Amino acid sequence: MGFIIRSAFWLSLVLLLVPLGGNDANGEDTIGPFEAFAAARGAIGDISGMCERKPEVCAIGKSAIHTIGVRAREGARMAMAAIEEPDTAETDTEITTGSVPAGE
Repeated sequence: MGFIIRSAFWLSLVLLLVPLGGNDANGEDTIGPFEAFAAARGAIGDISGMCERKPEVCAIGKSAIHTIGVRAREGARMAMAAIEEPDTAETDTEITTGSVPAGE
């Protein structure tokens, strides 16, 4: 899910930077990269002040991040255990080659 959100964010930034013209189909002016940057900067400033306005939201977010971290560590631990698990199949220790026996 995080990959999709990050991809959408970066794609929207790329689309804002690509010059496609001055007006859209309705004749309204489109925003440029500098206006978009200023708006994103204002949004980040607003988000950073959210913990002062609503501390319960930040507490829930902190708990969610902690839960995601615990699950990620557990998943990584399980993956490493599966990778490092020795192969339990019996292997033949005697090497057989296609050479002629020594007595003939």
